[in-house]
Amino acid sequence: MQDKEVIPVLKRCLGLRESITITTGTVIGVGLFTVGANVVGLLGPAVILATLTALLISVYPALLYAEMGAALPYSGGTYQYASLGLGRPFGMLAGWCFIISMVSVASGEALAFSYYIRTLLEALGIYLPLSDRWIACLAVVGFLLLAARGVEMSGRMQNGFLFFFWGVAVVWIFSMLPSMHFGGTLVIPNPASMTLAGFLPCVAMIWWCFAGFETCCAMGEEIRHPQINLPRALILAPFLVFAVNGLFQWALLCIVPPASLASLASAAAPYAEGMKLAGVIGFPLILLCLGIAFGGDFSTLNASVSAPARYLYSMAKDGALPKFLGKLHPRFQTPIPAILVLGGCMLLLISTNSLSIIASLSLFATLLYYVIGIAAACGLRIKNPQLDRPYRAPLLWLGAPVSVLIYLLLMTQLDPTAIVAGVIWCLVGLILFAVCRRKYKKRETQPTLPPLPPPPSAETKRKMDREYHIWCVVVAAAALVVLGLHLAFLL
Repeated sequence: MQDKEVIPVLKRCLGLRESITITTGTVIGVGLFTVGANVVGLLGPAVILATLTALLISVYPALLYAEMGAALPYSGGTYQYASLGLGRPFGMLAGWCFIISMVSVASGEALAFSYYIRTLLEALGIYLPLSDRWIACLAVVGFLLLAARGVEMSGRMQNGFLFFFWGVAVVWIFSMLPSMHFGGTLVIPNPASMTLAGFLPCVAMIWWCFAGFETCCAMGEEIRHPQINLPRALILAPFLVFAVNGLFQWALLCIVPPASLASLASAAAPYAEGMKLAGVIGFPLILLCLGIAFGGDFSTLNASVSAPARYLYSMAKDGALPKFLGKLHPRFQTPIPAILVLGGCMLLLISTNSLSIIASLSLFATLLYYVIGIAAACGLRIKNPQLDRPYRAPLLWLGAPVSVLIYLLLMTQLDPTAIVAGVIWCLVGLILFAVCRRKYKKRETQPTLPPLPPPPSAETKRKMDREYHIWCVVVAAAALVVLGLHLAFLL
């Protein structure tokens, strides 16, 4: 009877489009519009080198997640992969790190939203009596309610947020063309950032703009035909994130006078600050803040609230965390207790009112989480060679070790305080896991996994192939255009 209670009943209602928008929506937000843009104030036009490096070190891990996601399309993502490939303690540690990473992203995104919405309202002559922290808290509460309502509504809203962001971004860039300068002097605001010791921290901060490229794996149990859609979404996501980051970096370089670039390194809202430095206010500034606040920030908040709740849910029903976190709402079929606990953690982080603290903690947890995830791909190949793998990543025994070494190197670039806080968080998670494992002795075996969904019909598969082809063309064109814009600027 107890076993029946833990059988998951999440609904498969998300397609390729939602898999892509949920993933990119998680990524395209706080990093791009805060610390990622701060790097423009350090590297100037050379920021494209850091962005390309961040893309290159994201692509192969994304392929590993494409393999694992297609073979094990269940709620929980890396928690499930590491539990099966490395053992339950590693699964717990991976899931625990993912949770604090996403909680940090959501908290930072809420603060970024408060910065840009305040700039927007001030441009309209409206001054809010609330502090940034209160605005951020209200935004989080709104998305907690949306997450509780159900993933189907969250998926539809995610599409709306992200397509709104992309539409506004295109209009904003065209509206800014008369105020832009194209090329000219190659200014490196902080020459020390071009040394190895200075460049690696810049890559780490830009990479935070890519972290989360596997978010759709956390919701694998709610994706239709995941054996096909998950690999496709994961192959496209890093390149789409690169295109968006590169486009906005190019726009910022074209807007801000070269002599003023250095001031972006410490700006809380670099894009709004950049426009003010260039003397561009009025409609373009309002348009920018609208797109960032209600498109970029909202899409990231939506995904960052929904995805980690699925980790808590999966870990709880496997006995790794208190079992009340594995309960679903009888009507909406959403993990309400998990959502509420995560909401409390987000509000606590928002109270620090520090994006630098939040970003550093998130980076440590995310890098450790990916190291475990990459190792899990190797463990699954060894322990489960018979596993049906609809997609198989190439050159595993070369790509996986190299990726692990790169991510461990990036961890050395973080603030020591963030590393200490991250280690403490990991220890708390492992202690909690040990207590729950002792309490729920009957659940110490392999994680409970539902049956794989059936393959699509021939007609459905043809429609899926057409949709994927369109996405490939659009993403490839966008990435090439962005590379061309940066090359033209440099020349």
